[in-house]
Amino acid sequence: MKSLVIVESPAKAKTINKILGKDFSVKASVGHIRDLPSKEFAVDVENDFTPKYVVIPGKEKVIRELRKAAKNADNIFLAPDPDREGEAIAWHIASEIRKGAKGDKEGVRLFRVTFNEITARAVREAIKNPKQIDGNKVDAQQARRILDRIVGYKLSPLLWKKVRRGLSAGRVQSVAVKLIVDRERAIRAFKSEEYWSIEMLLEGSVPPRFTARLMRYENETVINRDASKTKDGAGGRKFLITSEKHAKAVVKKLKGLKYSLVKIERKKKRRSPAPPFITSTLQQEASGKLRFTARKTMMVAQKLYEGIEIGAEGSVGLITYMRTDSTRTAPEAVKWARDYITDRFGRDYVPKTPPRYKSKSTAQDAHEAIRPTYPDKSPENISKYLTKEQLALYSLIWKRFIASQTAPAQIEQTTFIVQPERHPDIELRATGSIIKFKGFLIIYPEPADTGRSTGDVSGNACTAPGEEAILPDLKEGEPLNPGDITPQQHFTQPPPRYSEATLVKTLEEKGIGRPSTYAAIISTVQGRKYVEKQDGRFAPTELGEVVNDLLVDKFPELVNEKFTAQMEKELDSIEEGKKKWIKVVRKFYGPFNKELNEATKTLGRVKPEDKPTDIVCNECGMPMVIRWGRHGRFLACTGYPKCKNTRPMEGEEKREIPVIQSDEKCDKCGSPMVIKTSRFGRFLACSGYPECKGTRPISTGIKCPEDGGEIVERSTRRGKIFFSCSNYPKCKFATWYRPVAKQCPQCDGKFLVDKKTKAGHFFMCLNKDCGYKEEIMEE
Repeated sequence: MKSLVIVESPAKAKTINKILGKDFSVKASVGHIRDLPSKEFAVDVENDFTPKYVVIPGKEKVIRELRKAAKNADNIFLAPDPDREGEAIAWHIASEIRKGAKGDKEGVRLFRVTFNEITARAVREAIKNPKQIDGNKVDAQQARRILDRIVGYKLSPLLWKKVRRGLSAGRVQSVAVKLIVDRERAIRAFKSEEYWSIEMLLEGSVPPRFTARLMRYENETVINRDASKTKDGAGGRKFLITSEKHAKAVVKKLKGLKYSLVKIERKKKRRSPAPPFITSTLQQEASGKLRFTARKTMMVAQKLYEGIEIGAEGSVGLITYMRTDSTRTAPEAVKWARDYITDRFGRDYVPKTPPRYKSKSTAQDAHEAIRPTYPDKSPENISKYLTKEQLALYSLIWKRFIASQTAPAQIEQTTFIVQPERHPDIELRATGSIIKFKGFLIIYPEPADTGRSTGDVSGNACTAPGEEAILPDLKEGEPLNPGDITPQQHFTQPPPRYSEATLVKTLEEKGIGRPSTYAAIISTVQGRKYVEKQDGRFAPTELGEVVNDLLVDKFPELVNEKFTAQMEKELDSIEEGKKKWIKVVRKFYGPFNKELNEATKTLGRVKPEDKPTDIVCNECGMPMVIRWGRHGRFLACTGYPKCKNTRPMEGEEKREIPVIQSDEKCDKCGSPMVIKTSRFGRFLACSGYPECKGTRPISTGIKCPEDGGEIVERSTRRGKIFFSCSNYPKCKFATWYRPVAKQCPQCDGKFLVDKKTKAGHFFMCLNKDCGYKEEIMEE
């Protein structure tokens, strides 16, 4: 008896073929074989939104081969990926191959099989226990596809007509753009506040000396969280010391007082490991630790799931399915992880009972978390078979999973409370932590879901500098000798722009879209030039803001976060068999179509406003402005139509960003300096402008290798960034590449530079005789 197995990818087919052997023929559909046609709407609104599916151009040969194979098969197993998309692919394949299957077209022995991992055990178990295609999953995917077609096909022509051709809108992508636009406007509206902290160096009876921060002064908290100061109640602060004059007065009072250690607080804390990865947390962690985009993470993970050539073993699937929102782990995987931990680190590192992790209430629990599939294939054992990117991601998945089954870390936190004699209204604190038992930290240095790996740290955060410091072995009540008292000026910072990691985290938290779609969403909004990356974070373009404002005004529900999240719940309900897909689509289409008709009638032409520049037209002498065209920004003469001179931008035009406070002082008047941006790049400017017009380049904090001056960031007349010595023209040192505070390990080079070329991305030594290069991960 000959059986046919149909999967999506050739790599997956190769791995499964090795497992099942000669009695099975394994073929690949290479993704979808049918879809809605690209050149017509193809949804019959008047007939219950009936879709018109056609064979995707170029897939005719694949279908012929599948039909031919089906004619000779007694059993046909459809094995696309175990999710909605995979279920729909299986359904489309079944519809096509029934036409060429052996025997009665409707009576062919055709089954659906799914497996969360491509291992011999999982694949053979699936073949032994086949199922039928899940109609509810197919309906849920079809509803999503039709909803996306309605929005894309109906709304995009409106944008073409009212803004410019080539634009698009989408149920989820438009909400993602709105999040980025809203964040940018919050940054622009942010008003920075000055505040001061005060630190004191103290010495007890035994070394080392330690630093304490002033926490309470005259019974007032120096820096106090104030939930009323921010819209979401997070990140607000109320400050006691808000000027240099006040700070000096406090320092003056603190000097000359006698201090003692009035109390020592010791707390034992348990830090638990983070759960194994789900799709969204994998994307976030790979972004923070490996500098991978969401798309790159999913592409590499797909390869690891489908199979990697491991020497004589052939193709081996190394991880479980990478599209999941469940933290559930199979008991056999938990067992081998515990055995691995015991063998490698000892019994103390294995918890008495395996930890249980809760998935979100909306999670689809059909799949496991993302984990390795084989205990004997540690990253060290198979590193020679993996590319650098595959090894990096596989190591991350391996360590996160093993750590999730490891005992919590035991940490003792010690806090010194210091007060001056006869001044109970003044209090200073120093905090230090000692790791008593490493637990999971021996494998995975930090739990991912803390924000540390994503860089999403509020600019208002005020962490005591003594945290994680080593404190001396002192006793309560003993006197302390005060040393230097240092006041430090700070400025509150606006909320940060979204990085890929924080955008993914926000979309997931708000229930917008599915983690499996985030990579495509992020790529789309960048490809449409609605947003752009600046220093690794997303900022909206003028075009993105114009389109966003149009949608918010005319289609408020479409870009409403709660409405979009509710639509995801409706799709989940279809999959669970609780709702009919036609009713869900009809409920959406009515209000949407009404808004569309109204907008078509009333909306006038809109476009990004021209942006003035200092550039003069080389043909007529009139000023030039930045305009948006079909292919992006360009320079145009304001003398149009008499003068039709235009020219392309030199690279990407530098967008204005909010003024950012710095800790630098003006050389001319002593006022604080701020970071500003002109069309020639960033620079430091005096906050006392226009009374004081002091400016200077931004220092990189790295010394010049030729004369010891500061290396500063500069730009050419055309806006191209370069780095040179602050002592120019006396010192002529300069480089196009950003200096890295890292000394060359091969020669006596003072630092390395960050160089990116077509050949790769690496740190490089500037010493031509050395030639040292250190390859780094490409984003």
